[in-house]
Amino acid sequence: MNDRRITPANARVALDGYADAGQAVVSPVASSVCVPVADLRSGPDGARDRQLLHGETFDVLEVQDGYAFGIAARDGYVGYVAQSDLGPAVDATHIISVRATHLYPTDDFKSEAVTSLPFGSRIRVIDERRKYMEVEGGLFVPKPHIRPLGRPFSDPVTIAQLLFGTPYLWGGNTSFGIDCSGLVQAGLLASGVSCPGDSDMQARLGADARDGYRRGDLIFWDGHVAMCVDEDVLIHANAYHMAVTYEPIVKAIARIKAQGDGDVTAHRRL
Repeated sequence: MNDRRITPANARVALDGYADAGQAVVSPVASSVCVPVADLRSGPDGARDRQLLHGETFDVLEVQDGYAFGIAARDGYVGYVAQSDLGPAVDATHIISVRATHLYPTDDFKSEAVTSLPFGSRIRVIDERRKYMEVEGGLFVPKPHIRPLGRPFSDPVTIAQLLFGTPYLWGGNTSFGIDCSGLVQAGLLASGVSCPGDSDMQARLGADARDGYRRGDLIFWDGHVAMCVDEDVLIHANAYHMAVTYEPIVKAIARIKAQGDGDVTAHRRL
């Protein structure tokens, strides 16, 4: 059975190679997220599966009743995004490299910020000032808050630690709210490592590890994932604390089992 989350087809349209009888074969049309955060839903009236960040590419296969059906370019996740959350494709040059930033109408921190963007958002820089960069749309972002797309981070755990304290949000992918797989994906993508969106998909990353825990290892339970900070401590977004928190590995394993969520199902090393 095809996995809906990564199958670019619905009842009406499909990407070439995925069409069944009655489905029109269509070509994707690139767009970019034009709001700080857009929900990627299972259907026009469906639940939030994941979130897309400002400037990320969404390849549209169909627009109907105010929703665009398509594919998230970052990981191939398929779903529906409100049409109003999308705009023309933007050739981004930088990402927001801090927990969050503000965009200003002038290159002056005393001016009233127009909007806020979370870590990982993509922007296109068009001009440089002394302390700010002008981005497409005529707004300004502080220079220390951005990083060229061609310079990935070197350590996914550092990114997870940057997001320490972020509120837990089911299906969340941002520093405004994030879940367990969103945290892992944020760290890996920022470090130039391909990573799917959900924990069951992420459990296929890397190889089985059997010789103790190391920084960057992933620990899985049924429906949950955590990242090792070192041999004794993990970091994860979890509903128990409703935030991104540190926990001793042994304590977390015991607590999760005691609350009825079972034993560790996988220990993977990238």
